[in-house]
Amino acid sequence: MRFDILSIFPGALRGLLSVGILGQAQAAGLIDVRLHDLRAFTDDPHRIVDDRPYGGGAGMLMKVEPFVRGIETIKADSGSNVRTILLSPQGRLFRQSDAADWARLDGLILLCGRYEGVDERVIGFVDEEISIGDYVLAGGEAAAAVVVEATARMTPGVVGKFDSIESDSFYEKPRLGAPQYTRPPEFRGLRVPEVLLSGDHAKIEAFREAEAWKKTTRNRPELLGLSLEETTEDG
Repeated sequence: MRFDILSIFPGALRGLLSVGILGQAQAAGLIDVRLHDLRAFTDDPHRIVDDRPYGGGAGMLMKVEPFVRGIETIKADSGSNVRTILLSPQGRLFRQSDAADWARLDGLILLCGRYEGVDERVIGFVDEEISIGDYVLAGGEAAAAVVVEATARMTPGVVGKFDSIESDSFYEKPRLGAPQYTRPPEFRGLRVPEVLLSGDHAKIEAFREAEAWKKTTRNRPELLGLSLEETTEDG
């Protein structure tokens, strides 16, 4: 699978996307990550990518033309089954199911905004506007890295043991992953639950499932349609 990222700071992503399983997946030819400098798609001597917003207001907006030229150039050199995503705090929330769906594509084109955002007309040239959370970042580079890693993990062969993915938070069920433990069995009076040391795989599986739902109720009650007040009242 191919990932194309349009950014004014492509170097900021180079190290992050070349280590761990992402670096190994690229070396093995399982994924192809290409970083593009948005300024390369400008047509003026100063390579300007932003301007003042019409109607006034603070800050600068990113211009529509460089993004559109970048999208069109990348699409001319990519597969037919490609999706273009604008990373934006105004988009719908990115989900694990998106990562699973997008891993079946030939590629993703990810657009990284900066400053006060992008010209709204960019929306007409993308497939979706996606946010990774209810907060605002300085730019879309961190969000692009999140999308690449989450989607790459769902690509066959990237993660050595698919069991690792099946135990992830949000995989198939709307719940968090179960708590995990490793050696030593006791640390400063804190013991690993005895059931995990028992060797009884049926009991271990049941324990992990129950603990996963408990953790979800405590930390992410909205996934279960509960309010924080309801979980507090239940103890």
